[in-house]
Amino acid sequence: MYETNYHRASSIDDAVAQFAKGTDSKFLSGGQTLLPVMKQRLAAPSDVIDVAKIKDMIGIDVSGDTVTIKAATPHYDVAQSDAVKKAIPALASLASEIGDPAVRYRGTIGGSLANNDPAADYPAAVLALGATIKTNKRSIAAEDFFKGLFSTALEDGEIITAVSFPVPAKAGYAKFPNPASRFALTGVFVAKTKAGDVRVAATGASQSGVMRVGPIEQALKANWAASALDSVTIAASGLLADIHGSADYRANLVKVMGQRAVTAAG
Repeated sequence: MYETNYHRASSIDDAVAQFAKGTDSKFLSGGQTLLPVMKQRLAAPSDVIDVAKIKDMIGIDVSGDTVTIKAATPHYDVAQSDAVKKAIPALASLASEIGDPAVRYRGTIGGSLANNDPAADYPAAVLALGATIKTNKRSIAAEDFFKGLFSTALEDGEIITAVSFPVPAKAGYAKFPNPASRFALTGVFVAKTKAGDVRVAATGASQSGVMRVGPIEQALKANWAASALDSVTIAASGLLADIHGSADYRANLVKVMGQRAVTAAG
C-alpha cells in the first residue's frame, strides 16, 4: 500500500475534523472495502480516519415502530439482535447472509451504504423499507440516497451516523449469492407497510445499482402471494450481463427471488 496517515477518531466531531485536515481523506469502519482496494493500489488516501470505536456510532435501538441501527454496528450484531429479529426478522436474516463470518464480524451497515456496491445486500433493505440515512449533517430518504454504481448523495466529509427503518407489516429477503464472494448475484427485498403499500427493491441485477421493481410491487399490491408473480415479466433492459449471468438470466432471478422473498415474509 501507499503511505497513509492513520487516525482513530474519539467522536463524530473528531472524525470530521481529522477528515478535513487531510488532502484526500477516507473514513474507515469495518474496512471490508477500503483496505482491499488500498492493497490493490486502487486507492491511496492521504489519511484514514477510523470510526469503528466511536461509541455514539455503535448500537441498535428499537423504539415504537422504528428500528435504528447505528452506522458502525457490525453485521453480526444485527443478525444476532433479538430486538431486530422481533421487529424486522427479514433485516436480521439479511445481515446473517452477508459475506462470511469474518466479514460479518467486521463489516458495518454504514460502510456498506457509503460504498453502495451494486451487489451489496443492505441497499435493497434500505430502499424497500423506505429507511432514512442519518449523517452528521442531515437526514436523507432512501429514495434520494442512492445515485448509481458506487455513488451516493453523501458530500465530501459527510459521515453516516445511523440508519432508521420503519417497522413493516411484512417483509422478506431472498438472494442468489455468488458462491465465491457471497455478494448477491441477484437479491430481492419485499416489504408491505402497515398502511398497506408495497415496496420491492432488487440488488445485484441492475447496471445502475439497487432498484425498485415496479411490476412486482403492482402484482403484490393486488395479491400478496408468491403465486401472484407467476405471470409477472421482468424486462432485461438495463440489467447486468457478465460472466456470472446474462441480463435475461438476472431478469428471471429477480422474479424467482421475489417469489422466495414473499414466501419468507409469510
